[in-house]
Amino acid sequence: MTFFYKDVYLNETARIAGPYEKNGPMANTFDKTYSDFYFGRDTWEQAEVKLMEESTEIVLKKMKKTKQDLDVHISGDLLNQLVASNYAARTLAIPYFGIYSACATSVEGLILAANMIEAKQVKTALCTTSSHNNAAEKQFRYPVEYGGPKRKTTTFTVTGGTAAYVSREKKGFKILHATLGRVIDLGVKDVYHMGAVMAPAAADTLYRHLQNTKTKISDYDLIMTGDLGKYGKQILIEYMASEYGITLTNYEDAACLIYRDVKEAYAGGSGPACLPLVAYGLLSKKQSYKKVLLIATGALMNSSMTNQKLSIPAIAHAISLEVLS
Repeated sequence: MTFFYKDVYLNETARIAGPYEKNGPMANTFDKTYSDFYFGRDTWEQAEVKLMEESTEIVLKKMKKTKQDLDVHISGDLLNQLVASNYAARTLAIPYFGIYSACATSVEGLILAANMIEAKQVKTALCTTSSHNNAAEKQFRYPVEYGGPKRKTTTFTVTGGTAAYVSREKKGFKILHATLGRVIDLGVKDVYHMGAVMAPAAADTLYRHLQNTKTKISDYDLIMTGDLGKYGKQILIEYMASEYGITLTNYEDAACLIYRDVKEAYAGGSGPACLPLVAYGLLSKKQSYKKVLLIATGALMNSSMTNQKLSIPAIAHAISLEVLS
């Protein structure tokens, strides 16, 4: 399913990052960074709540708005029961959607916001998402103190929080289309190879988006997936060629861009904050991009299901943006 928009805009964004991201190649695109994982809070989970709260403050300041100007808050994260989003939402105290598509959450939030604004159900929406390396590792794999060895295909959860302000105000980036992902499962069970899990979902959504919008790869100055990592990125390139006869050009993966020579990152970044941290940062520079397609990818599992040796389903949501001149 693809949605078409006439008058919806991604006006402004905010990006906060942690210590590893601070030392990466995207550092100059962040609004704020931290040198440790606690950010002045007592726990990693409380630190992640702070990422959401501060990114919201920053984006509202950029827009010269207050929380009273917001009609709805849409947010998601990786923690059990979306606690980072829920606790941060207390601060705003406005109508709230808590959503989950794992690492595809950021684009799912933008789609929901754009649909409501296009339908004139709301005038403004705030979309936030976050991830925290230590909190996520503790929940999905092993606590970092465990020091267990990992495979080279493993990705490294990004520590960061992002906020996006969406409205009918003609400013920033026009939202053109969005394609809702389908849950795809090709039988991969390896929790340490999320790129292989998610690449088929990215391919399915990308192909359907091109078909439904009657666009071509060459119509986009940048196509960016979320967190396939260097191995998943190559799988997607080969999959698109073999299954659909499509050669990917002008293509990047956020997971491959956010770190520089960090051995702990293995195949690259991951997490709900990975794509928006990188993509919003690049878009803030405007560079030479005119038309951009963002495809957020997510693995829809938890530790209980992977411990039962089940295969891992995945999803990818896509949204296309046009930079206003």
